[in-house]
Amino acid sequence: MLAAMTVVGISGALLAGCGDDGDGKGGSDKPFSGQSADQIAEKAVAATKKAESLRMKGDTRQSGGQTMTVDLAVDKKKNCDGTVRMQNARADVRQIGQDFYMRGDEAYWKTAFKGQQGAEKAIPKLKDKWAKVPAGQNADEGLCDKQKLIAAMDENKSDRKGMKKGGTTTVGGQEAIKLTKEKAGGEKLTLYVATEGEPYILRSSAEGGKTPNTATFSDYGKAVNPAKPAPGETVDLDEIAGAA
Repeated sequence: MLAAMTVVGISGALLAGCGDDGDGKGGSDKPFSGQSADQIAEKAVAATKKAESLRMKGDTRQSGGQTMTVDLAVDKKKNCDGTVRMQNARADVRQIGQDFYMRGDEAYWKTAFKGQQGAEKAIPKLKDKWAKVPAGQNADEGLCDKQKLIAAMDENKSDRKGMKKGGTTTVGGQEAIKLTKEKAGGEKLTLYVATEGEPYILRSSAEGGKTPNTATFSDYGKAVNPAKPAPGETVDLDEIAGAA
């Protein structure tokens, strides 16, 4: 039977690094005067976890050399809407509460079902359709779980210890303070934190390591209201698997 597959788990890789939208020079560290870089990073993680919703755009290089790119709007209620790309494959994803839908192109489904019995019969049935993933078979539910995405950022708290403050720059039109850290082996972590309003994370990156990545965060507090696919545009993976 065909396994119900979703996108590869990438949240940890994208968020482990703590893109540069400017040179990091100039400006002041208001409103963080007198606070250490580590204190600022801690406040940024806390504020980002507290946010009701956000949009994340980023990419990460996998161990095999392939690059995966995501553009997702997510909220605390597990609503999400966005796109995942890897090499020449693309998949649109939507989650409305507990209902997860995916619309992949042929290249995506060929990769997802590679080596599985019945794949040749199943893939044509998925063309231009939203596949509803049965409850309990969403292999990557964390992708559409805003809190899990941000929790992945803080799994290794040592990454945001020993950071240094840089100057201020702009990220997506917002002023941000730049925090950096050089790790053993030449890996460089960079974190940009908003200096106005809530100290949200605006961008994070990791360069020089085994899995370089960058992620930009925006649309904090903006409602995420994905449209439920119409019945005629939806197929059930369990039914396809049974008929394959």
